Amino acid sequence: MTIPMPLAAGADALQYPLIAQLFTRHGFTDVRAANFAAFSERPGRTLLLFTEDPHRYRETLDLAVIVPEIARAFAPRLAVGVLLPEAARAFAARYGFRRWPAFVILADGKYVGAVDGLRDWDEYMTEVARLMEAAPTRPPSVGVAVKGDGGGASDCHA
Repeated sequence: MTIPMPLAAGADALQYPLIAQLFTRHGFTDVRAANFAAFSERPGRTLLLFTEDPHRYRETLDLAVIVPEIARAFAPRLAVGVLLPEAARAFAARYGFRRWPAFVILADGKYVGAVDGLRDWDEYMTEVARLMEAAPTRPPSVGVAVKGDGGGASDCHA
């Protein structure tokens, strides 16, 4: 069986059957700006899947297959929300992950950790199990290098 795949960059992510199935088959929540706060601040553990344009980041389609398996492995303790590319780009900096695609796990609306890029299945299971028990922490920043002229601390208050 051949599944038609939109190949043009910037195509609506929902035209990709694996992305569409996240909602139609698996019942995950479509998270956008209008419902981001309500969904992400829900009680319990939440997984936010950050997708990107599957034409540019083909791994997005891999994660669209992997995340439902992760959700099944940790059911019913894990609610899943999917951020399509536009929403994902808008909220990604808040969580400081470095590679696309990625998912973030929250506990009662607070950041616990992120898993970015693709991993081996055993790594996913180990990392998600750890994040399911971990205490919330401060999200890492994307980081911007700050360089000065080498002056000492006393120069700051002159």
